[in-house]
Amino acid sequence: MVRRRRGPVRGEAGMVTAETAVVLPVLLLVLAGAVAAVTVVGAQLRCVDAAREGARAAARGEDTALVTALAGQAAPDGATTTVAVGGAAVTVTVRAEVAPLGPVPLRVPVSASAVSRREPGTAEEAG
Repeated sequence: MVRRRRGPVRGEAGMVTAETAVVLPVLLLVLAGAVAAVTVVGAQLRCVDAAREGARAAARGEDTALVTALAGQAAPDGATTTVAVGGAAVTVTVRAEVAPLGPVPLRVPVSASAVSRREPGTAEEAG
């Protein structure tokens, strides 16, 4: 019995190239989406850290300028910090807009708030 060697079928010669041409853009979009998600989550975590840092400082009785400066050091670039005092509690909110894809004109807003009770004996404590 004689076996014949089979070679590649003539119609499938460029299939790998065509499949790669179709799949490569999809893979690049998935990679860009993953990088954008990591960037936004990182900025969100920085907002959380900044709000907590500001709330701790405000609870110690620091003035609003110092609270804003401390929160600004931990916040993402271009973030805004607001401090709201209500009775024995203080709320610090940090907001920022992030460009997760660099030069692409897409901005994602992220924000975080932290609430803390004032420590006893602080100058601004409500009586």
